[in-house]
Amino acid sequence: MAEEAHQGMTAATGTVELHHEPTAFGLAAPGWVALSMLVVVAIILWQKMPAAIGRMLDAKIDGIKRQLDEAARLRQEAEAMLIDAQTKHAASAADAAAIVAHAEAEAAALLAKAETDADELVARRGRMAEDKIAAAERTAIAEVRARAAEAAAQAAAAVIAEKHGAAADKALVDKAIAGLSRAH
Repeated sequence: MAEEAHQGMTAATGTVELHHEPTAFGLAAPGWVALSMLVVVAIILWQKMPAAIGRMLDAKIDGIKRQLDEAARLRQEAEAMLIDAQTKHAASAADAAAIVAHAEAEAAALLAKAETDADELVARRGRMAEDKIAAAERTAIAEVRARAAEAAAQAAAAVIAEKHGAAADKALVDKAIAGLSRAH
């Protein structure tokens, strides 16, 4: 409302009312701000702040450079360690493959030896069985011969007992005695 009244008064009179800003020593607020800025800049220059700021920035730049150099060195070390690890991995993979191949060769040799040993054992056991069978056959043949001889002797004795009498035996005994005297 006050604005409307103010506009109404301006329109009625046709003049613009001027307001005066407060001043101190002839300077208004913007002048004091500019003056204080000039004083701050002067103090900064008087205290050599740009050089100090430059030194601080240079120190910070040097610190960053050292960190970058350290990071580059660490990266090179890490790359070298990676290459070394890859080399060791490749070598250990080759060693593992060689060990596996050697183990497979040994297993194949052991299997071949076991098969040979088994074949030899079977052959040896076969020969032993054949020898036992042959021995059993010889024993059986000897027993059969012994029984056959015993049966033949009994049969001969029975035949001789039947066919020969005491007179026939006397002639045989005389003939045997005569044969003994000539042998000496």
